[in-house]
Amino acid sequence: MATRIGAIQSTLARVSGTPAPAKVEASPAGSASAAALAGTVPGLGATSGALPTTPAAFTQALQQAMAPSVAASPVTASPAPAPTVASGSGSAVEKSKSVGNEPPATADGVDGSDVVQNAKKYLGIPYVWGGNNPKIGLDCSSFVQHTFRDLGVELPRVARQQAKEGTEVPSLAKAKPGDLIVTRGGGHIGIYLGDNKMIHAPRPGESVSIRKLFETDATIMTIRRIVPSATVGAGEAKTPAAATASAATHQAELTAAAQRALFSTAVSGA
Repeated sequence: MATRIGAIQSTLARVSGTPAPAKVEASPAGSASAAALAGTVPGLGATSGALPTTPAAFTQALQQAMAPSVAASPVTASPAPAPTVASGSGSAVEKSKSVGNEPPATADGVDGSDVVQNAKKYLGIPYVWGGNNPKIGLDCSSFVQHTFRDLGVELPRVARQQAKEGTEVPSLAKAKPGDLIVTRGGGHIGIYLGDNKMIHAPRPGESVSIRKLFETDATIMTIRRIVPSATVGAGEAKTPAAATASAATHQAELTAAAQRALFSTAVSGA
C-alpha cells in the first residue's frame, strides 16, 4: 500500500511541479499512508470525511478528490468558422425585377405601329368560327395570324399557342400598340391599339371591330409583344424595307375594302 501511495505522490509531484513529500512508511491500518496522501491532494483530508481504509475505497476517494481540479481546468474551444453562402443563394439576394419587354427587331424593321396599321385593313370582315379566309370570314386568332403574316411575321394558328409567342408584358399599363391581348383563359385574342382600345374578331354575328377594353390585369391571361414597340426614334425615317411594307399595307387595305364590298353583295344578293 505504501509503495502505491509513493508512486501516486511522485506522479502528482511531476504533474503539479511541486517536490514529492517524504516517503510514506507502511502502516498496518493504512491510516498513516492515507493521512500522508491526504496532505498532498486537496479535498482528501478532514473536510472529505473519514479516511478510507481499503484500497478500493481509497482509489474512489482519490478520484473524487481529483475530479474538481480536472473539471475546473478551462477548455478553450476553437471559434466556429463563419458560415459561407454561395453567391446568388440565400434570402438576402434580391431577385431581378427587370422584364425584357422588347423582342428582337425583325429583318424588315416592323414595329407595333405597323401591326396596328395592318390590322385595321381587316375591319368589317365577318367573324366565322374556324374561319381562315378573309374573303369569307376570320376568327380571332386567324385575324391575328393574318395581320402579322402580312408583315412577314409568322405566328401559330390558335390563340393558346399565340399566347406563348414573343415576350410577356407585365401589366396593361406597360402595353404598347401592336401587343397581343389574351383573355378568357386563352380562348380569345386581339391586338392592342393603345388608349385602352383593342381590335379583334369578337364572336359569330359580328365582324372585326375596335372596342374599349373592359378587362383588367386580373382578367387578362397574358400580354405578348411580338415585335418591338418602336424601331426608330421620333423624327427618324424607317428603313426602305419598312417603307415598302407600309406601301404594301395600304394596297392590302384597298384590296380588303373591295373584298368586303363583294362579300356584302354576295350576302344581300344584289
